[in-house]
Amino acid sequence: MMKHLARLRTLSLFAGLLLATACTAQSSTDASAPYTEGDQYVTLPGPHQRYSNVGKVEVAEVFSYGCIHCAEFSPIADKLKKSLPAGVKFELVPAPFSDEWLPYARAYYAADKLGVVDSTHLQLFQEKFVQHYPMNSLDELADFYARHGVNRDTFMSLATSDAATTKLKADLALIRTWGVDGTPSIVIDGKYRVTNVKTLDELSAITQWLAKRELDEVNKGGK
Repeated sequence: MMKHLARLRTLSLFAGLLLATACTAQSSTDASAPYTEGDQYVTLPGPHQRYSNVGKVEVAEVFSYGCIHCAEFSPIADKLKKSLPAGVKFELVPAPFSDEWLPYARAYYAADKLGVVDSTHLQLFQEKFVQHYPMNSLDELADFYARHGVNRDTFMSLATSDAATTKLKADLALIRTWGVDGTPSIVIDGKYRVTNVKTLDELSAITQWLAKRELDEVNKGGK
């Protein structure tokens, strides 16, 4: 995506999740379709795996708080989330693509457990990339959440827990199954991955089109 917004060089998950570095991010039979399979999106091989079982259709954004392109996409993604039809669930999936990105994934899991993602997601990007607060380590991220009313000790306990480590491994495995190698990336229902977009607005538009199309198909199938 955007050739590619963030590129994953290598992934290895052993000795406590030792990962490599990353940050960058077919033909349709319907001639009237605005986007082409194999160009703007691809169909993933089955069996298709979703991130959650919530909603009839899932839109999953693979992202990192360490990715400036994700920061640029975040207000667009927020509008996308609010514009999706009933029955479509928007999910955030943190990408632990490198040692540098592990704290961001752990921070997201803690924030999600604490129920503060909606109130802090856009602000974290704003403070990191616009206001240039230091937010590279888990301690610095804990300071951010503490500034926004979260108990620092509780945050650190959740972020460093065995449950967070287990979630890291599971999410990384799913991201690899989806064939995602950059951020931000969008996967619809574990079935379609948006590719080769020219702009972040186009990423949003293709996602919305695919989500609505998938919802129509699910509703016709009586699911």
